[in-house]
Amino acid sequence: MSTEGGTKALVAALSANLAIAASKFTAFAFTGSSSMLAEGVHSVADSGNQVLLLVGSKRAARTADEEHPFGYGRERYIYAFVVSIVLFSVGGLFAVYEGVEKIRHPHELHGWYWAVGVLVFAILAEGWSFWTAITEGRKSKGSLGWVEYIRRAKAPELPVVLLEDFGALIGLVLALFGVGLTVVTGDGVWDGIGTLSIGVLLVVIAVVLALETRSLLIGESADKNDVQKIRAALVDHDSVTRIIHMRTLHLGPEELLVAAKIGVNAEDSAVQVAAAIDLAEARVRKAVPIARVIYLEPDIYSAEKEAEGLDPAATPGGPTH
Repeated sequence: MSTEGGTKALVAALSANLAIAASKFTAFAFTGSSSMLAEGVHSVADSGNQVLLLVGSKRAARTADEEHPFGYGRERYIYAFVVSIVLFSVGGLFAVYEGVEKIRHPHELHGWYWAVGVLVFAILAEGWSFWTAITEGRKSKGSLGWVEYIRRAKAPELPVVLLEDFGALIGLVLALFGVGLTVVTGDGVWDGIGTLSIGVLLVVIAVVLALETRSLLIGESADKNDVQKIRAALVDHDSVTRIIHMRTLHLGPEELLVAAKIGVNAEDSAVQVAAAIDLAEARVRKAVPIARVIYLEPDIYSAEKEAEGLDPAATPGGPTH
């Protein structure tokens, strides 16, 4: 569902941004407005970002092979991180530079009605794209608020489109503000201020995207709800008596690795233990379908060993000396 919804939102955003970019550059050619130029570059950057996300989604769907036995799911995170860099450098820094230049060397606008007309059209088009992303996001966010959804989502496409479209709408209002005040006052400094504001906005959004995607690239566990379901599914209080310890890791937005040491009965035979593991894996996959890679290690529970805790030297990411 998240992949389908993300793709639909990406296609809608790409279609809107291509049309908007063309109209903004046309308006810039007639008006010389730096706000329009910054917004045009912003739309081009957004279009490129959506292409990158579509490419990442396509590449992530490749089948696992000998070199990449856990598949290519994380490619979606890599491309989303690249998007944040593009948004920061091409969109944000360019707009900041252009805004500072226009504040230092302001000039009057020509054919301001072109700029206003294009901005109104762009607001309508971005609004349609933003509404599509919201509609698709509601299908996967459940009871989460939008801020929490963006922070906790494992699929990067919808959060990226939501942030980009939200930033684009605010940027368009800022551009309209700059152009409008320039026309009313006759002072081109307002156009530069609008452009600078757009740049700062894009930089902030790019930093938020980079931080959230960085966390996914490093490797995030399953959310609390899925962890509870996995724990409940593993233990049947018969052949599997308890979970000694467990770890989960997202290999991709819709692929989860589960590794656990489970307690089994000391008197059970090897055949019985193997059957218990098979049944436990089946229960986990039924409870959490995205748990596709499961490794279970049987052990005899010991309260003394549990009290000692895990060995830091044997813990991934722990001491190496």
